[in-house]
Amino acid sequence: MLFRKDIEPRCAYCAKACRISEDEMLCKKKGVVSPEYHCRAFRYDPLLREPPQPVKLNTAKLSEEDFKL
Repeated sequence: MLFRKDIEPRCAYCAKACRISEDEMLCKKKGVVSPEYHCRAFRYDPLLREPPQPVKLNTAKLSEEDFKL
């Protein structure tokens, strides 16, 4: 998922940008931009990308009988 070839370009995970605040990035080419912005200089850095959180198991609807063989 992190190393797909069809990544949608965003400054949030570009090697040429760094995060200033929650809603601002500092791009080496364009200056201060939003994390959703991208330009032609985009270079994907998989270490900057945060994978989606895994879904939590809803145990409220489960009983002990569900776990017996």
